[in-house]
Amino acid sequence: MLEKIDKYSVFVDTENKIIHGDSFNVLDELSQYNNKVKCIYIDPPYNNGEKYTHYDDQSSHEDWINNISEILYKLKPLLSDNGSIWISIDDSEVHYLKVAADKIFGREKFVTTIIWQQRTTRENRKVFSNNHEYILVYAANKKLFEKTRNLLPITEEILARYKNPDNDPRGLWQSVSANVQAGHAVASQFYEITSPSGKKHLPPNGRCWVYNESRMLKEIDDKNIWFGTNGNCVPRIKKFLVTAKAGVTPETIWLGKDVGTTKEAKKHILKLFHNMPVFDTPKPERLIQRILDIATNENDLVLDAFLGSGSTLSTAHKMNRKYIGIDIGDHIIDYAVKRLQLVVQGEDGGISKDICWEGGGGFDFYQLVKKHNTVRTQDIKSIAISDRRQ
Repeated sequence: MLEKIDKYSVFVDTENKIIHGDSFNVLDELSQYNNKVKCIYIDPPYNNGEKYTHYDDQSSHEDWINNISEILYKLKPLLSDNGSIWISIDDSEVHYLKVAADKIFGREKFVTTIIWQQRTTRENRKVFSNNHEYILVYAANKKLFEKTRNLLPITEEILARYKNPDNDPRGLWQSVSANVQAGHAVASQFYEITSPSGKKHLPPNGRCWVYNESRMLKEIDDKNIWFGTNGNCVPRIKKFLVTAKAGVTPETIWLGKDVGTTKEAKKHILKLFHNMPVFDTPKPERLIQRILDIATNENDLVLDAFLGSGSTLSTAHKMNRKYIGIDIGDHIIDYAVKRLQLVVQGEDGGISKDICWEGGGGFDFYQLVKKHNTVRTQDIKSIAISDRRQ
């Protein structure tokens, strides 16, 4: 049973929940959210054998994989039809986690593996400087997710590619290759193109023109093909900014300069919690923002079953997403609750300045109480995996 604790809540008309308790038990209390959660992000212990400020990440492989599998089984029914789950992990268990998640969600539900550059400095004390982690992405319905997932905003770097060297009245454009791999080509895609200067062009070996000859001639007449300023270059297709998609397709390599690093996240937490022991491997808000930009829209419901310092909820709150966050340790009050209180007050770290966050909103705090006695969850030493990474 979930018991609301008013002294930790920030009262408004809200569906946002922070829940203190073991995720294994709390998830059993959330059946009313079945098929309603748009995005689940979890950052479980990696079982990498390291000792951290708030926990030891050391379990037997068998215990670890059994525990994370049980959590995934309980999370699965919460996903909406177009929902997705994103799971952070490193090299220690990524391949075993992939196999377990394939079994639970179905191999056909696997979307992709994100590679996140979580550090940009070199680690010289080890054989290899390991600078990346992974995020496994699964969808409740892959085809539906592909249709409904969001594009990312066009960046200044991409906009800079658009020029207008020929003063085309249609505005800025960039050129893209007019030839493609010939593996599935038909005979009509192999022909000679004469440029305005009279130079003849054939597709490179192993490639063909993207259009058949009649279509290509029409595109040339419509001034949609670029032969360079001297009219002598290999033909390329003009793609106009005015007709471009409203965004760009997400890639699978996420650089620290774009989505933040662990170091960036630690600096943010140090600013929020002066002189308190910080989490060793927190996730930056910019990383969570990238996930929520792709997987959700405003007012969608986000869930994090391993809340840690509250990066997911902090980001979701600022982005006007509804949320549920769960964790077992007392740090949920010392860090997550206090962090969300600061967010409500308008704290300016993380993504705040980028999105002009000025505060507002609220959340309710709940305590999991044992059904058959009055012993609370935090008084029982849990054998479950307990996350302290965020």
